[in-house]
Amino acid sequence: MAEGGLRKGVGSPQILAGSGYCKWFNVRMGFGFISMTSSEGKPVDPPLDVFVHQSKLVMEGFRSLREGEQVEFTFKRSSKGLESLRVTGPGGGPCSGSDRRPKGKAPPLKRKPKGDRCYNCGGLDHHAKECGLPPQPKKCHYCQSVTHMVAQCPHKRALSPSTSQDPQRPSTSAQSQEEGSRSGSSSSPEEASQRGSHSRSWRKSRD
Repeated sequence: MAEGGLRKGVGSPQILAGSGYCKWFNVRMGFGFISMTSSEGKPVDPPLDVFVHQSKLVMEGFRSLREGEQVEFTFKRSSKGLESLRVTGPGGGPCSGSDRRPKGKAPPLKRKPKGDRCYNCGGLDHHAKECGLPPQPKKCHYCQSVTHMVAQCPHKRALSPSTSQDPQRPSTSAQSQEEGSRSGSSSSPEEASQRGSHSRSWRKSRD
Protein backbone atom coordinates (compact mmCIF):
# COMPACT_ATOMS: atom_id res chain seq x y z
CA MET A 1 0.00 0.00 0.00
CA ALA A 2 1.50 3.32 -1.09
CA GLU A 3 0.55 5.14 2.09
CA GLY A 4 2.16 2.53 4.35
CA GLY A 5 -0.66 1.80 6.77
CA LEU A 6 -2.53 5.10 6.45
CA ARG A 7 -6.22 4.53 7.00
CA LYS A 8 -9.17 6.82 6.78
CA GLY A 9 -10.55 7.28 10.25
CA VAL A 10 -14.24 7.39 11.03
CA GLY A 11 -15.44 10.20 13.32
CA SER A 12 -12.54 11.90 15.11
CA PRO A 13 -9.23 12.16 13.20
CA GLN A 14 -6.98 9.15 13.73
CA ILE A 15 -3.56 9.96 15.20
CA LEU A 16 -0.75 8.06 13.53
CA ALA A 17 3.02 7.89 13.97
CA GLY A 18 5.53 8.46 11.23
CA SER A 19 9.16 9.23 10.55
CA GLY A 20 11.08 10.91 7.78
CA TYR A 21 13.14 14.02 7.12
CA CYS A 22 12.59 17.76 6.70
CA LYS A 23 11.87 18.53 3.05
CA TRP A 24 12.05 22.31 3.57
CA PHE A 25 11.31 24.81 6.32
CA ASN A 26 10.83 28.57 6.14
CA VAL A 27 12.37 30.01 9.31
CA ARG A 28 10.76 33.42 8.75
CA MET A 29 7.22 32.10 8.28
CA GLY A 30 7.64 29.28 10.79
CA PHE A 31 6.38 26.34 8.76
CA GLY A 32 7.45 23.75 6.20
CA PHE A 33 6.99 20.15 5.12
CA ILE A 34 8.31 16.77 6.22
CA SER A 35 8.85 13.97 3.72
CA MET A 36 7.38 10.92 5.48
CA THR A 37 9.25 7.72 4.59
CA SER A 38 7.65 5.46 7.20
CA SER A 39 4.21 5.27 8.85
CA GLU A 40 3.29 2.94 11.68
CA GLY A 41 6.52 1.04 11.08
CA LYS A 42 5.82 0.45 7.39
CA PRO A 43 7.70 2.12 4.55
CA VAL A 44 6.00 4.83 2.54
CA ASP A 45 7.10 4.89 -1.08
CA PRO A 46 7.02 7.42 -2.61
CA PRO A 47 7.37 9.68 0.48
CA LEU A 48 4.35 11.76 1.46
CA ASP A 49 4.41 15.45 2.40
CA VAL A 50 3.33 16.25 5.96
CA PHE A 51 2.76 19.86 6.97
CA VAL A 52 4.72 21.03 10.01
CA HIS A 53 4.37 24.25 12.04
CA GLN A 54 7.06 25.54 14.39
CA SER A 55 4.66 25.28 17.35
CA LYS A 56 4.69 21.46 16.96
CA LEU A 57 8.47 21.13 17.26
CA VAL A 58 9.96 19.76 20.48
CA MET A 59 13.09 21.80 21.17
CA GLU A 60 14.46 24.71 23.20
CA GLY A 61 14.84 28.27 21.99
CA PHE A 62 14.04 29.30 18.44
CA ARG A 63 12.04 26.47 16.85
CA SER A 64 12.89 25.44 13.29
CA LEU A 65 14.00 22.47 11.20
CA ARG A 66 17.10 22.03 9.09
CA GLU A 67 16.61 20.75 5.57
CA GLY A 68 17.28 16.99 5.53
CA GLU A 69 17.03 16.66 9.35
CA GLN A 70 15.69 13.26 10.48
CA VAL A 71 12.53 13.48 12.59
CA GLU A 72 9.85 11.36 14.20
CA PHE A 73 6.32 12.67 14.56
CA THR A 74 2.65 12.04 15.12
CA PHE A 75 0.21 13.31 12.53
CA LYS A 76 -3.40 13.33 11.41
CA ARG A 77 -5.28 13.61 8.16
CA SER A 78 -7.29 16.83 7.72
CA SER A 79 -9.23 18.50 4.93
CA LYS A 80 -5.98 20.22 3.92
CA GLY A 81 -3.90 17.04 3.89
CA LEU A 82 -1.52 15.48 6.42
CA GLU A 83 -0.59 17.66 9.41
CA SER A 84 2.00 16.93 12.08
CA LEU A 85 0.93 17.12 15.73
CA ARG A 86 4.23 16.60 17.57
CA VAL A 87 7.67 16.50 15.99
CA THR A 88 10.84 15.26 17.73
CA GLY A 89 14.30 14.10 16.78
CA PRO A 90 15.17 10.39 16.39
CA GLY A 91 14.29 8.41 19.53
CA GLY A 92 12.04 11.16 20.88
CA GLY A 93 14.82 13.66 21.58
CA PRO A 94 14.65 17.37 20.76
CA CYS A 95 14.93 18.55 17.18
CA SER A 96 18.29 19.95 16.10
CA GLY A 97 16.85 22.90 14.21
CA SER A 98 18.28 25.19 11.57
CA ASP A 99 21.19 27.59 11.97
CA ARG A 100 19.31 30.18 9.97
CA ARG A 101 17.47 33.03 11.65
CA PRO A 102 14.88 35.32 10.11
CA LYS A 103 16.18 38.74 9.15
CA GLY A 104 15.09 41.58 11.40
CA LYS A 105 14.99 39.45 14.56
CA ALA A 106 18.29 40.74 15.93
CA PRO A 107 17.90 43.07 18.93
CA PRO A 108 18.00 46.71 17.86
CA LEU A 109 21.29 48.46 18.49
CA LYS A 110 21.29 51.44 20.80
CA ARG A 111 21.60 54.53 18.67
CA LYS A 112 24.58 56.65 19.53
CA PRO A 113 23.87 60.34 20.12
CA LYS A 114 24.90 62.61 17.27
CA GLY A 115 26.56 65.65 18.78
CA ASP A 116 24.50 65.49 21.98
CA ARG A 117 26.21 66.35 25.22
CA CYS A 118 25.33 66.57 28.89
CA TYR A 119 24.26 70.12 29.74
CA ASN A 120 25.47 69.60 33.31
CA CYS A 121 29.07 68.40 32.85
CA GLY A 122 29.58 68.60 29.09
CA GLY A 123 30.09 64.84 28.62
CA LEU A 124 29.29 63.32 25.22
CA ASP A 125 28.32 59.84 26.42
CA HIS A 126 25.14 60.74 28.32
CA HIS A 127 22.45 63.38 28.84
CA ALA A 128 21.89 65.68 31.80
CA LYS A 129 19.18 63.46 33.30
CA GLU A 130 21.71 60.59 33.41
CA CYS A 131 24.58 62.66 34.83
CA GLY A 132 26.02 61.37 38.10
CA LEU A 133 27.54 64.71 39.12
CA PRO A 134 25.80 67.30 41.29
CA PRO A 135 24.43 70.40 39.53
CA GLN A 136 27.35 72.30 38.04
CA PRO A 137 27.64 76.11 37.58
CA LYS A 138 25.96 77.41 34.46
CA LYS A 139 28.37 77.63 31.57
CA CYS A 140 28.54 77.89 27.81
CA HIS A 141 27.35 74.66 26.20
CA TYR A 142 29.68 75.27 23.24
CA CYS A 143 33.10 75.89 24.82
CA GLN A 144 32.28 75.03 28.49
CA SER A 145 33.41 78.45 29.73
CA VAL A 146 31.74 79.78 32.90
CA THR A 147 32.34 83.42 31.92
CA HIS A 148 29.55 83.57 29.32
CA MET A 149 26.57 81.69 27.88
CA VAL A 150 26.33 80.07 24.46
CA ALA A 151 24.54 83.10 22.97
CA GLN A 152 27.60 85.28 23.70
CA CYS A 153 30.22 82.63 22.88
CA PRO A 154 33.07 84.28 20.90
CA HIS A 155 34.29 80.91 19.61
CA LYS A 156 30.93 80.01 18.11
CA ARG A 157 30.51 83.52 16.71
CA ALA A 158 33.93 83.32 15.04
CA LEU A 159 32.94 80.15 13.21
CA SER A 160 29.56 81.47 12.06
CA PRO A 161 29.36 83.47 8.78
CA SER A 162 29.86 87.20 9.32
CA THR A 163 26.74 89.29 8.93
CA SER A 164 28.57 92.64 8.83
CA GLN A 165 28.77 94.58 5.59
CA ASP A 166 32.00 94.87 3.66
CA PRO A 167 33.43 98.32 4.55
CA GLN A 168 34.48 98.81 0.94
CA ARG A 169 31.00 97.98 -0.33
CA PRO A 170 28.15 100.36 0.54
CA SER A 171 24.85 98.97 1.68
CA THR A 172 21.91 98.56 -0.67
CA SER A 173 19.99 101.40 0.94
CA ALA A 174 22.99 103.69 0.61
CA GLN A 175 23.36 102.72 -3.02
CA SER A 176 19.70 103.45 -3.76
CA GLN A 177 19.92 106.83 -2.05
CA GLU A 178 23.08 107.66 -3.94
CA GLU A 179 21.52 106.61 -7.25
CA GLY A 180 18.44 108.72 -6.47
CA SER A 181 20.55 111.77 -5.75
CA ARG A 182 22.50 111.18 -8.92
CA SER A 183 19.36 110.90 -11.03
CA GLY A 184 18.05 114.15 -9.57
CA SER A 185 21.26 116.10 -10.29
CA SER A 186 22.43 114.45 -13.48
CA SER A 187 20.75 116.90 -15.92
CA SER A 188 23.07 118.74 -18.30
CA PRO A 189 23.23 122.60 -18.64
CA GLU A 190 21.34 122.35 -21.97
CA GLU A 191 18.45 120.47 -20.30
CA ALA A 192 18.37 123.05 -17.51
CA SER A 193 18.18 125.96 -20.00
CA GLN A 194 15.39 124.21 -21.94
CA ARG A 195 13.37 123.73 -18.77
CA GLY A 196 13.88 127.42 -17.95
CA SER A 197 12.63 128.58 -21.40
CA HIS A 198 9.58 126.31 -21.15
CA SER A 199 8.68 127.74 -17.77
CA ARG A 200 9.02 131.33 -19.05
CA SER A 201 6.83 130.67 -22.10
CA TRP A 202 4.20 129.08 -19.89
CA ARG A 203 4.13 132.13 -17.63
CA LYS A 204 3.73 134.50 -20.63
CA SER A 205 0.81 132.49 -21.96
CA ARG A 206 -0.92 132.81 -18.59
CA ASP A 207 -0.36 136.55 -18.55
